[in-house]
Amino acid sequence: MAARKRPSPTSISTKPDPSEPKSTRNTPDNNAFHLSPPKLGSIFVISTLLCSLHLYLLCFHYTVDAELKRSVLINAALSLVGFFVTLKMIPVAARYVLRRNMFGFDINKRGTPQGEVKVPESLGIVVGVVFLVVAIIFQYFNFTEDSNWLVEYNAALASICFMILLGFVDDVLDVPWRVKLVLPSFATLPLLMAYAGHTTIVIPKPLVAYVGLEVLDLGRIYKLYMRLLAVFCTNSINIHAGLNGLEIGQTVVTAAAILIHNVMQIGSSTDPEYHQAHAFSIYLTQPLMATSLALLAFNWYPSSVFVGDTYTVFAGMTMAVVGILGHFSETLLIFFLPQVLNFLLSLPQLAGIVKCPRHRLPRFDPATGLLTGTKDGTLVNVYLRLFGPRSEKSLCIHLLAFQALACAFCFLLRHFLAGWYK
Repeated sequence: MAARKRPSPTSISTKPDPSEPKSTRNTPDNNAFHLSPPKLGSIFVISTLLCSLHLYLLCFHYTVDAELKRSVLINAALSLVGFFVTLKMIPVAARYVLRRNMFGFDINKRGTPQGEVKVPESLGIVVGVVFLVVAIIFQYFNFTEDSNWLVEYNAALASICFMILLGFVDDVLDVPWRVKLVLPSFATLPLLMAYAGHTTIVIPKPLVAYVGLEVLDLGRIYKLYMRLLAVFCTNSINIHAGLNGLEIGQTVVTAAAILIHNVMQIGSSTDPEYHQAHAFSIYLTQPLMATSLALLAFNWYPSSVFVGDTYTVFAGMTMAVVGILGHFSETLLIFFLPQVLNFLLSLPQLAGIVKCPRHRLPRFDPATGLLTGTKDGTLVNVYLRLFGPRSEKSLCIHLLAFQALACAFCFLLRHFLAGWYK
């Protein structure tokens, strides 16, 4: 949920005055609309920090099969094209959504001139469309008609496409949050129906003596777990939000960690099937990261566009899909540690135990330009209550640093538990 306030329906006039001359019916806001230029300098620094380790591990550190490396690099090249296409499409799409009165006001800048600016909403639809086009075109370079992975790959794209549609519907119709919890369950149906992978889990070694099994087949329960994981991922990003750049920032940081994890697993294994599972994850994560970085160029503080629920649910579903089909859902949940913590803090309000306002955002002081934490149960507010008022940009950077630390903790945890836990 972005830091925005949607205009009330009564404040928007959609019908032109019949007595008004046609030559003057053009909306001045649309004619005068100019989107702020993308913050490419910040994006270059962020992308360099996030992508350099992944590319180093792939190209130099590990000995990766030449054919597999070729596919990953082709996918990276297509993703780079997707980055530039997204950059070009966002200003065009922003103009169209403004014509349809899909805009909001930045609540965290209320009381300042920036707080009165109409900010185009739901620009996540651009990222979703470009992502799908890149992912579909990539099939031509990598999959054959009899490929074992083609069915699951297309099922994954169908689930992601379904979630983009539902997210955009939410942005247009403003669906209640209780309904949002159910929507990902429908979006995962294509993936669940096509899933042909294993439904087993490896029992942790310390528990084998008590369980009596090393591998446990969960059967249909495993598919229920897949559905619940998708529901959590799509909604967890949506509720850990409210700052310029936070929704996309947490996505690209987690996506970078997923890419590094996949390359590390490919480099440390000799199982071809295991390689393909993690390569599958890379094929979807690289386009997600590239297109998200393009949107971040416009959404970074001060934001000139809002991503909308279209982006948050799309990003969550994509990462849930790569975690499921890449067979590292446990690792994915540790990458999502800030989102898990935010969900636990939000649970009393989401469950209706404590009153839940529409916008659970910090309080902005126009005099100082700082945000102060409220009593609402979100990670954003708890952080401000613990460490004091901060500017919106500083707070976002601190929370993204916490996201990066959570991902680093996951790699450290896997290192110490390897060979002992599983």
